Amino acid sequence: MLMEPLRPRRLAPGDTVAIAAPSGPALPHRHDRLDATVAILEGLGFKVRVTDLVRGGGHHFWRSAPPQVQAAELNGLLADPEVRAIIPFSGGNATSAYLDRIDYDAVRRDPKILLGFSDITALHLALHSQTGLVGMHADFAPGLSGLFWEDATPERHEEIRALLHGLLTGAIGEVSLPASNEWETWKPGRATGRLLGGLLDRLINVQASPYALAPEAWDGAVFFWEDVGRNLGHVWNQLHVLRMEGVFDRIGAMVVGIPAEISDRDLPDGTLVGVKDVVLDVLGDYDFPVLAGVDFGHTGPNLPMPIGALAAVDASARELRLLESPVA
Repeated sequence: MLMEPLRPRRLAPGDTVAIAAPSGPALPHRHDRLDATVAILEGLGFKVRVTDLVRGGGHHFWRSAPPQVQAAELNGLLADPEVRAIIPFSGGNATSAYLDRIDYDAVRRDPKILLGFSDITALHLALHSQTGLVGMHADFAPGLSGLFWEDATPERHEEIRALLHGLLTGAIGEVSLPASNEWETWKPGRATGRLLGGLLDRLINVQASPYALAPEAWDGAVFFWEDVGRNLGHVWNQLHVLRMEGVFDRIGAMVVGIPAEISDRDLPDGTLVGVKDVVLDVLGDYDFPVLAGVDFGHTGPNLPMPIGALAAVDASARELRLLESPVA
């Protein structure tokens, strides 16, 4: 069933923001970033709650805790009326294991802001498919204090942080997302639709689960995706999965992030193949616009992309514009 967008309430001074560990562990050697992030959030006027899984810094395999424990912590935050936003400490490889344990009714009763990218994509998409929640594909907590931003100027960091703050507080509604690099036109054209996407690999996981986005959710959508640490064959296959699912018959546009740790590939005949070649090969005669090289996901800076919000893409002019506020 197609869900109408469910916008969480905008943040206001005095609201409580929780830093949680719904994915990977909050390793102690990064707790200096935790303290810096807490100071930044408090400086913006928010109360900050650091959860036990973050403060404890423990782990279960590659995750912060077993699935049932992670789900319990997340559900506690979702049900707590004082908590208005949840910021994961990190990504990882965990969230797909407890989508069936999430209290979706709590989200419907009291929608909250959820930030994050990478593995958090699975949470964003499951919550959106089940409740319509508009989630914020954006930095983790340490990113607010500069982690992973080593190649960005302080001015660019502050620009994106101010943009994110404005979107979450409702001070910014319609806005053109600022580029720090030259975005690329892979297929020209313009389209308007709701943003859907995130980490390609986690999207495929969700679409193979009972929490998949309904087919009609893709109608006219602006599909944005990125990936990290995959080979080109993996990306090619996963895009074909979406093609066979009918996603490309429905979407209005595609926005491709900056490939992270995805290397070009030498073919036996000496041809060098990259992400652009793979994408255009899969898309074939599809004529929707494709804007690429957009700096979101595993890159610094990480542009905020509100899942479920209306956006306009002009691939010919290399522009991406949010048309509405992601918060109520």
